[in-house]
Amino acid sequence: MGHQGLGAVLVVSATSVMMLLSSGVAQAGSPPNVVGQKYSDASSAISGAGLRPVVSTIVGDQKARPDCLVASQEARTVPPPENSSGKATDEVLVSLNCYSAAASAKAPGYSAASPEAKAIAAAAKASSSSG
Repeated sequence: MGHQGLGAVLVVSATSVMMLLSSGVAQAGSPPNVVGQKYSDASSAISGAGLRPVVSTIVGDQKARPDCLVASQEARTVPPPENSSGKATDEVLVSLNCYSAAASAKAPGYSAASPEAKAIAAAAKASSSSG
């Protein structure tokens, strides 16, 4: 094999390695959008994408954690400990809303402007007008 043939093989090999490396990074940096889902479903989707779900905040206490709704999410990469041969950890921080009803003057709950509170109000109006 001549010098030109060897050079072409090296370029193709280097290109293949770069494509493999870059495709792994793209997958790890693309968490699924889980806002509005129950935490049980959201954590499964996040784990299924190869990421680690982490609850960062919780508001309300009227629902069990798996039934709470994901209010927001944020992807982050945690570097390995210093002077270790560990790997970075890709995580998705989620904020959970564990209220079971819309807020009122007497009880905490979803904001009246939230999609959850609007759905609760619409359901209550539908049930009161049908009965």
